[in-house]
Amino acid sequence: MTGFFDALGRMSVRLRWPILVLWLVGAGLAVHFLPSLASQVNNNNSAFLPASSPSSQAQVLAAPFQGSNEAVVTIVASQAGGPLSAADNAAIAREVTLLQAVHGVKAVHEAGISPDGQAADIQVLAGGGFAGGGDAAKPLIDSLRATFPKAAAPGGLALHTAGTIASSVDNNASSNSTGKRTQEFALIFVVILLLLVFRAALAPLVTLLPAALVVQIASPVVGELAKHGVLQVSEITQLLLIILIIGAGTDYGLFLVFRVREELRAGSPPKVAVARAVARVGESITFSAATVIAAVLCLLLASFGFYHGLALPLAIGIGLMLLAGLTLLPALLAIFGRAVFWPTNVRPGPRRVGVWGRVAGQVIRRPAVTIVVGIVLFGGMAFAVLGYTAGGFAGGANPPAGSDSALGNTALAAHFPKAAANPQNLLVRLPASAWEKPGPAAAIEQDLSSQTSLLRSVIGPLDPNGTPLTTAELTRLHAALGDPARLPPAPPAASAAHGISPAIYEAYRTDAQFISADGKTVQYYATLTAGDPQSTAAMNAMPTLRTALTQAADHAGASASGVAGETAGLYDVNSISNNDLVHIVPIVVLVIGLLLAIVLRSLVAPLYLILSVLLSYLAALGLAVLVFIEFRHQSGLTFFLPFLMFLFLLALGEDYNILVMTRIREEAQRFSLREAVTHAVNATGTTVTSAGLVLAGTFAVLVLSAGSGPGSEQFQAIGLGLAFGILMDTFLVRTLLIPSTVVLLGRFNWWPSKLSRPEDHPAVSAAPGASPVPARTSPPD
Repeated sequence: MTGFFDALGRMSVRLRWPILVLWLVGAGLAVHFLPSLASQVNNNNSAFLPASSPSSQAQVLAAPFQGSNEAVVTIVASQAGGPLSAADNAAIAREVTLLQAVHGVKAVHEAGISPDGQAADIQVLAGGGFAGGGDAAKPLIDSLRATFPKAAAPGGLALHTAGTIASSVDNNASSNSTGKRTQEFALIFVVILLLLVFRAALAPLVTLLPAALVVQIASPVVGELAKHGVLQVSEITQLLLIILIIGAGTDYGLFLVFRVREELRAGSPPKVAVARAVARVGESITFSAATVIAAVLCLLLASFGFYHGLALPLAIGIGLMLLAGLTLLPALLAIFGRAVFWPTNVRPGPRRVGVWGRVAGQVIRRPAVTIVVGIVLFGGMAFAVLGYTAGGFAGGANPPAGSDSALGNTALAAHFPKAAANPQNLLVRLPASAWEKPGPAAAIEQDLSSQTSLLRSVIGPLDPNGTPLTTAELTRLHAALGDPARLPPAPPAASAAHGISPAIYEAYRTDAQFISADGKTVQYYATLTAGDPQSTAAMNAMPTLRTALTQAADHAGASASGVAGETAGLYDVNSISNNDLVHIVPIVVLVIGLLLAIVLRSLVAPLYLILSVLLSYLAALGLAVLVFIEFRHQSGLTFFLPFLMFLFLLALGEDYNILVMTRIREEAQRFSLREAVTHAVNATGTTVTSAGLVLAGTFAVLVLSAGSGPGSEQFQAIGLGLAFGILMDTFLVRTLLIPSTVVLLGRFNWWPSKLSRPEDHPAVSAAPGASPVPARTSPPD
């Protein structure tokens, strides 16, 4: 493949200016014409569940209460000074009128007054185009909020939006901010580090420019795919795409720039040095990118949409980064020539033996000792994995603190029953209408209420807002008043004629939340004794709750039942995520092993290379357990951290394996194996450790960019966990353990290629400056 990359390098040098213009124009067009990725983010992990999951099936049962063609936004009007006054009620009435005039609003109705009399719940129904939330709903939410000052609310009366749509709008605003901070911090960090590595003014900018342009292109491309429903993206997808492109792009840049510097020091003219560098490391860069792309594409096999949604965005990002690394970066290096490395000296001279060359010399003298020490060290840290506990299942579904939706959700929880604010939604489908035959619905409510060790409270159609109704009253009210969803806030004259008190009338109106229009679907709101619906304890109670509901529904003759709501979704997230981990990990290992076998022409080397990454993965995960669970006393590591760490440490760790091993193989063509290892580690040690520092630093940037908003602990754990793993893999595994293993195995590293045969193993050393690639005597331009 050297011929192909040699031709590619010469082409990139010859067409350097058109290539640069093409990439700049492409980035400009993508930013201008395609949507931002942040506008398509979904922060609710439960939204990524497959339709076959129990909570998704229960959500189908809940459809009669949601309105498939309507978006529902809650407005909470709450009085801090006590019960709502006449002036407060007048302001609320003005607000309802203002809301009705907002573009896109189909209907507005007051859902009821809170039991403490201090708050009103206003339901705004808008077109289905706003139901997905996010940036699509931003104009609606902004318009609703713009009506609040116009209502002239008296002192103490506060108006806020609440619910999932308003929360998603505020979360997307936060995602935009987090994404920008992540990109800015990552670029600043990488520039500073590369300045220290190269000790040159232009080299960091030239190395980083391709990655920066790819971010500008890849993010809108992925956003466009998400806009058309091709894939779903979470905030983690957005951040990992930025981090991965910058980190991997800088890695590929370092691979090439260091090799260009080496060629310049060997006496090649600048343009020849660029072409020769592409010829020598183009294969390493390509297979490094291929391992990452192959690993992330394996996520297409995942059932959990959160993982599935990572596959195409990250593969697109790395694919574009590979293309830029093999075309745009060589073009830039050819344009600037030796000026890239100014003021350092890149004039021809003898090969230098650096720190890693001396380290390699020590390592190959005692390879067995190095391996034993490494296994003991990494094995000790891996032992801490036994303390792993999963957490963070809710993702960033809660809005940022201080936002309007956060204040609205807080008011909703404070003034209305907690189960109604964030409920366990228990749903049953009855064979007959509960309006006419409420007995089965009452029996189910009674059965559920008896589960005192499991449920703290149960609210249903016979106790909708604190005012109890008998089964006979429910039937009579429906016969007299009809569908409660169509009743006005104030009792009509007909209700008084039927002897219906205002309290009973309000309770019946509230029953629209509990019994569907056809009467066959009944919903109950329940509060778990386990506490916070997002907690691990509440999630672990879900199997028992589902069993209790199924038994109650069967006793009443219901045809279907299910638990919807946040906790049910989180439980399914945990189950499906664990199942994906078990099934996808072996596939990723097999695919990457196959790629390593191809690039190294060996069936032996891939075995210990993958084992080495698995060892460093377990050690990094154990270290994360110690830091976050033992020292920081978190309840658990975010549930997808082990999966992401495995995926990225395996794929990215193999980048460095490929660079080191292909260089050892190259040097073994001319030197004895021990000399080849020394030369290869001397040549690649700085590249690998610099690239590792850059990649670890870009992941660690998540700690700074995450802030303190929703899901920040997840981002911090991901950033630090991956940074730990990459640093250990870079400074210990690639530069110490792998060279030691190569020396111990000798020529069997390359079996069954002909380099494994004794007669093909070099017996004498070649000159240090020798190169198997024919030198070019004239620039390829």
